[in-house]
Amino acid sequence: MDEQISPENHPGRLISQWDRQVPVDLGLAVDDMLALSVAETNSPPILHLYTFEPAAIVGRYQDIESALKLDRCRARGVAYSRRSTGGGTVIMGPTVLALGFGASLNHPKFAGGIKTIFHTLSRVIIRALDQLGVAVTFRPKNDLEVAGKKLAGLSASMEIPSAFLFHMSLLVDFDIELMLDIMNLAPVKLYDKGYSCFSQRVTTINRETGHQAPISLVAHEVRTAFEQELGFPFEDSAMTAWEESTVDKLRVSRYHQHDWIFSKKSMRSRMGHAYLKTPGGLLEIFLSLAGKSIESVIITGDFFSTTADINRIETALKWTAADKQSIIKNLEPVWQDDIIHQVSADMLAEAIGQARDSILTPM
Repeated sequence: MDEQISPENHPGRLISQWDRQVPVDLGLAVDDMLALSVAETNSPPILHLYTFEPAAIVGRYQDIESALKLDRCRARGVAYSRRSTGGGTVIMGPTVLALGFGASLNHPKFAGGIKTIFHTLSRVIIRALDQLGVAVTFRPKNDLEVAGKKLAGLSASMEIPSAFLFHMSLLVDFDIELMLDIMNLAPVKLYDKGYSCFSQRVTTINRETGHQAPISLVAHEVRTAFEQELGFPFEDSAMTAWEESTVDKLRVSRYHQHDWIFSKKSMRSRMGHAYLKTPGGLLEIFLSLAGKSIESVIITGDFFSTTADINRIETALKWTAADKQSIIKNLEPVWQDDIIHQVSADMLAEAIGQARDSILTPM
């Protein structure tokens, strides 16, 4: 039986910033601080609800120059950055509710890893949207949908051993034209559900309800749903001095750094390239061969893993013979269940094989 947590003794904390447009570096730094505070200061779970300035944010393992038309971002005054959690590109702004949540992995609601985190916290958002008059369903790996149309994307990171960060964006309203103008959309991503137009794949709270929902109302329902689903209240909270200092350090050391924002680079020469759609997301492989061996491989995409695990996989594959049997054999020492969420070693080997074939097969 799950341990029962007393609301009186274990309230959560709420940091609310939905009444302003938060700069992208600040919003992301506050979210990264959440799990750190849980792990290092023994903070109870922290919920951060806010809205961004207009911004395009790529996932931890994406190549920002492949994902975004940076010249169009600059021309339209759209900030851009990289978050610390996996998943795909999100377009944020004053009509998109951003949510960060940090909690201990020892909490009984989250024991079971990333799959449990997604299922538990998707129930929270489903509960909130139901109160707003929108019936949504969870579509693995990480989307909330209304009749096949995406309304919210979920993301998570477990880079800290004892705590996790959960991210999501909830579309109250959305500028699809802006998204199509600033994003590089791979055909396999755009058409993977059989739609010829991306606007047919996205919906919003306002579109589904037929009226304009204030961000404050949506944030209130999300807070209430967290309290009901998790069984304890979330009290309004300011950041501690330690938390403010940590946020300031993260802004400077991470989100002001070119090396962070452009940290996942595609190889530009002798490159094989392949996409593979998997249950865990889109794998995008960049491959360089030396003879018949893998000289270098970069694994990117909108999947969920950890930086350390992706680095181990890429290192294990270096100088491996570029055939499927050798790839799988060299993955065995580092591979474990869910090392890349809902992606098998066989799927990864298939994607690498397709990148290899793009080099070897003459045009």
